[in-house]
Amino acid sequence: MARANTHNRLRRLELLAVQLKQDAHCTVRDLAQQHGVSMRTIARDLVLMRDQGMQIDADRGRGGGVRLDRNWGVGRMNLTYAEAVDLLISIAVAEQMKSPMLLANLASVRRQLVASFSPEKRNKVNQLKSRILIGVTASTYVQASASAPPKRIVQAVHQAFVDQKVLELRYQREDGVISNRQIEPQYLLLKYPIWYVVAIDRLRNEPRTFRCDRMLGASMGETRFKLLPKEKFQPSLVIDDSSM
Repeated sequence: MARANTHNRLRRLELLAVQLKQDAHCTVRDLAQQHGVSMRTIARDLVLMRDQGMQIDADRGRGGGVRLDRNWGVGRMNLTYAEAVDLLISIAVAEQMKSPMLLANLASVRRQLVASFSPEKRNKVNQLKSRILIGVTASTYVQASASAPPKRIVQAVHQAFVDQKVLELRYQREDGVISNRQIEPQYLLLKYPIWYVVAIDRLRNEPRTFRCDRMLGASMGETRFKLLPKEKFQPSLVIDDSSM
């Protein structure tokens, strides 16, 4: 329990530093409510942050706010492993799309992130990157019907993909037919701006491709699946946009 409390406090301190740097005006009361702790706890956190050398300014008087000097900590970034993995994968996607804009420093960021991982975690990240595929840009027909999937669905797909666990779906085809599916999210395919899940459909025991914005519901199950070679899914990777 003590270890969990320590971890929670360290994470709260990181979030407080980011929040105080971004927000123009935060009160101790507001911070306590947002983080679900007492005002006394936040006050102790602020004292500890000052002891660590952070430039925290406070306005005197009732309702006074606290803030972190915006010039403090330039170049510092504390990420959890999951956050670092997401950032690395996002960089890999940007690099695969070969856009000339905003790529100048991505290689340096990627090297620094990779260097912070153990060899075991580095291998895991490389495997995840190899499961993300970039296709041609979606047709105007598909783009016209596209919509952003809800955050809860995105999170469920993401977690099932990373953990290699079966994903339970409520899915709507283009013709409006809705069905419940159990799929193994083997690969993710981006045909900008549409994301597809390339999977084994357990209902048919065959490869199928599912548009993320057609998912009406998604939840991760407990069953793990075995990763299959990309070659098994080659027919599914050639998507006829008009049939999706």
